[in-house]
Parts: sequence; structure tokens; C-alpha cells
Amino acid sequence: MGAIGKLIDAILFVCFALMAVIGPLIDGQTALPKSIFPAFLTDLKTSYIAEFGDYLLMEKPHFLVGLVWHELVFLWPLSIANVYAILAGKSWFGTTCLLYGASLVTSMAAILGEMIGSGKASERLLMMYVPFMGIGVLAVLRGLVSSSTKSTGSVGKRYTIMPRRKLA
Repeated sequence: MGAIGKLIDAILFVCFALMAVIGPLIDGQTALPKSIFPAFLTDLKTSYIAEFGDYLLMEKPHFLVGLVWHELVFLWPLSIANVYAILAGKSWFGTTCLLYGASLVTSMAAILGEMIGSGKASERLLMMYVPFMGIGVLAVLRGLVSSSTKSTGSVGKRYTIMPRRKLA
């Protein structure tokens, strides 16, 4: 894939590593009881909500809580797997990246649709959420590119014709 591929992998690596840490510690506060989190983490989230006016995290609508559970159960393990896959150079990285990206784009479509449709979101709040859509699209493209550039050598070897025998 070249230099651009390495750059995309580096960007995705940073995003996956951050989500592997931020997911359960910050986003988990939306779905889990606040009492299980240290005070400095709950204060950090409260100050974010106040500073950016994130009405979704303040109101906690049911669809958002469901998306957070989806993130904790599905996307968080995929983040960890993707960090490992990049570091170890695993061949299945394209598949897990595609899964992560498609799921993130779907979740962000629902969140951004609510924010834009309701008219409650400020420009600043939208600028916090829109990059996640970009990361999701980048992950989908990375997953598609890696699967489309694979050689078909293994498929071709599976169906080779037996060599001819001499008759005589």
C-alpha cells in the first residue's frame, strides 16, 4: 500500500489505542453506574459536558445508551484487536478494521442525524463528533483496500489441474 497506507495505519492505530482506553473509562459512564468510576473521571466527563454543551450525554436518551453498550461490547474489543493486529502485522486486520468502521459509521449516522435534525447541537459540539464519522469511513476504506489487494494465489492453488501423465 505504500506510504499512504502506512500513514492511514498510523492514524487508525492512534484512534484504536485511544478508544481502547477512553471507551470503558469515559463512555462507560453513560451506561454503567457512576459510583464505579473514580471521581476524577466523572469530573472530567462533567466538565466536558458543560464546556461543549453535549446535551446527549447530559440527557442520556435510550438510543445513545444502547449505542454505548454496543461500543463497550463490540467496538471496544475490536479496538484492542486492531491495536494488536497493527503491531503484530496480522493478516486479518483488514477484516476487523472493516467491521469496526462499518459499525462506527452506522452509530455516528444515528448520533449526527439526531444532532443535526434536532438543531440543538452547536458548531463546536458537531466538530467533536464529525471526526468520528471520518475515522469510521477511513477504517472502512482501509478494510476494503486490504481485502481487494490480496493475491488470489491460495484460491488458484486450491483448484489446480493435475499434471498430465504420459501414456505409453
